[in-house]
Amino acid sequence: MIMASVSAIFLLLSTLFVVRSAAQENNSSHHISPGSSLSPITNRNSWSSASGDYAFGFYKQGSGFAIGIWLVGVEETTVLWTANRDDPPVSLDAKLVFTNSGKLLLRTEQGREILIANPTQSASSASMLDSGNFVLYNEKLDIIWQSFEHPTDTILGGQVLPVRGQLFSSLSKTVHSTGRFHLKMQDDGNLVLYPVNTEDSSSDAYWDTSTFGQGFKFHLYLNHTGLLSIINTTTEDRVYDLNELSSSSSDNQNNTIYRATIDADGVFRLYSHSRDGNGKLREAPIPVWSALDNPCKVKGFCGLNSYCTYYDAQPNCVCMPGTDYADVRQTNSGCLRNYTEVGCREGKANTSFYNISRMENMIWGDLPYTVEKMSLEDCSKSCLEDCNCGAALFRYESGLCRKQKLPLIYIRRDVQELTTAFLKVGKRSSVKTQNETLSNAVRKPPTVVITNRKALVQILVLASAFILCSCVFLTISVVYIFKIRVLRYKRLRDNGTLDMTDGELTLRVFSYNDLKKATNGFKEELGKGSFGAVYKGSLNKGRKLVAVKRLEKLIEEGEREFRAEMRAIGRTNHKNLVRLLGYCAENSKRLLVYEFMSNGSLADLLFSKNVRYLDWNERVRIAVDIARGILYLHEECKTPIIHCDIKPQNILMDEFWTAKISDFGLAKLLMPDQTRTFTGIRGTRGYLAPEWQKNAPISVKADIYSYGIMLLEIVCGRKNLEVNVSDAEEIVLFNWVYKCFAARELNKLVVGEEADKKTLENMVKVGLWCIQDEPALRPSMKSVVLMLEGITDVSVPPCPTSSTSM
Repeated sequence: MIMASVSAIFLLLSTLFVVRSAAQENNSSHHISPGSSLSPITNRNSWSSASGDYAFGFYKQGSGFAIGIWLVGVEETTVLWTANRDDPPVSLDAKLVFTNSGKLLLRTEQGREILIANPTQSASSASMLDSGNFVLYNEKLDIIWQSFEHPTDTILGGQVLPVRGQLFSSLSKTVHSTGRFHLKMQDDGNLVLYPVNTEDSSSDAYWDTSTFGQGFKFHLYLNHTGLLSIINTTTEDRVYDLNELSSSSSDNQNNTIYRATIDADGVFRLYSHSRDGNGKLREAPIPVWSALDNPCKVKGFCGLNSYCTYYDAQPNCVCMPGTDYADVRQTNSGCLRNYTEVGCREGKANTSFYNISRMENMIWGDLPYTVEKMSLEDCSKSCLEDCNCGAALFRYESGLCRKQKLPLIYIRRDVQELTTAFLKVGKRSSVKTQNETLSNAVRKPPTVVITNRKALVQILVLASAFILCSCVFLTISVVYIFKIRVLRYKRLRDNGTLDMTDGELTLRVFSYNDLKKATNGFKEELGKGSFGAVYKGSLNKGRKLVAVKRLEKLIEEGEREFRAEMRAIGRTNHKNLVRLLGYCAENSKRLLVYEFMSNGSLADLLFSKNVRYLDWNERVRIAVDIARGILYLHEECKTPIIHCDIKPQNILMDEFWTAKISDFGLAKLLMPDQTRTFTGIRGTRGYLAPEWQKNAPISVKADIYSYGIMLLEIVCGRKNLEVNVSDAEEIVLFNWVYKCFAARELNKLVVGEEADKKTLENMVKVGLWCIQDEPALRPSMKSVVLMLEGITDVSVPPCPTSSTSM
């Protein structure tokens, strides 16, 4: 109630002030009658208010004149209002006329008549009030038009910016045509600053009061004591005060003038104009309040492809690398690319024509076309190789890489932003200029001409001898190398190890009878997979143990499985991948020969009580080894491979307990220019990423989801789905893990095990990041390896929401 009473008093006093001023000036010498006129070249170039603080008329703008209202006696002609502000300045011959018919017209030197005020009826008089408001009256002295209802960039004490009202900045301090920013009193009650020529969306706003009407209408009001407030038009309550009213200004003893202006730099500010001891206005205004303390936060302060930064305490616009100013005279007009784009090649950018330029603490306002979780180095590389990418922004807090197309908008440098920006920049032309060619020609050594016949003969003899000796040496070397290769080939053939040396990747072709004999008629079965059983065998008279996989499904299905295995495994060579040694393709029979893994699978170690126990350090080592193997498949192979069936059963242990990834039968190969592929559902229930169910494109992030489930199984030593548990919350492993993580009770996950707390927490966080529902949120496998090795920090993951139905 008190607030409402105060607001009502403020409005009542301001109304009385305007009415009294109008009455006084209507009966004073400042009354303006029809037939009056103004001219720039005469002493009568303006009409003043009674106090002499305000003037209405011609003021100097550039090489001509404009019509407006300004404060008298302050520096640089403080313009408060401008008529037809986007019209060009007029010359000395122009004249402002208050006609006998009650119109206010500007007559130019070309004889044109431009309407300055457009009242609803004929005006009988006019006045420049001491409030700064220029008004027109009818015969009953009712105000029929006033400048307060048509503000440009400023409101004064006692003036209201109504609902849907707007203030537009000037182009500069000296040019008062419409500028690049505007303040808007919206229907919803929010007072917002926007750049012009935008959709006035929330993404374009750079300041607002966050006041919303909820069925009421609000307006902005500046009272005579300098309080700038948002008022509810229904109740007249003050809803929000933009500035605090000081005790010295509340009584307004010095009759200080206040104005709120959206300046040319886009910042909305409140100024006070105080008086000296003689009652005259001081020349310099005093800033009382500002919507922003940093003009660089104004969206659109700098144009396209340029960023705002501070030099000598002043905001400046600087071109991004690879661009130059569109207009060097107006550095805020934006920047244009200074190199020619090169087309894509095989779906990737032609990286030989580009460099990546790196900048710290940058931020911009564009919406990225893609957001991915990856490392800093991967972010830079990804942008360089992406045809669409012109820039990428890496945020250290989230580890997200946001890729953008050019041009960029709303760019600024802020030391508080923990970011690194990568800009794709075209390399300079390597073609030599004409001057360089001439310069090289001058420096070219002179040609040596031999005229002595004896010297010429000696040179020919020496050259012939050198050539002859070289031919003899080359012949001997070729014969020697050939004999060594022949002997080696015979030895390998005799020993039955042709094409199977450890240093070679060439696959040996076996006959069906050879493999049947090697496995003793497929007698000892090691295990059974999706497409067939695996048998133990031996080659080279029992000196080399192998595992033989026999594909047993339908012919076309087995054929498809067989060819996938061959393409995927045949070209791989990594210590954490099971090696393919050879194959058999005889009629409809399809068999694969692998190196023998003597210590079974990871599933046996984790879930079987009859197998040796894995201590904590071994679990950590195995998790890292598997991650390195997947990293090789995803990023280090000549052709990237999606395994599609990562699970403990497909992780085998060799004689040294080294973990190796096996069974590439479900692998999905990607072409060099692909990052995603569509395929039917593959893999094992419980380890499948959510995108398999959504019929969405499958990427390497599907393997990362499966790895995340398996990583949590390695940490906890149990299956992802376990029915025989004491608490129902523990049935789904990752739900239980996240609850323990959120409650800081990770010790429950490794009961009876002395685990390093920091390593345990890191592994849990990595696992939770890997099983995020959105593929973009999952880290790359390179990031997983770095996080598991403790090289990069792991941020706190959100709660996974993946369905367990698969």
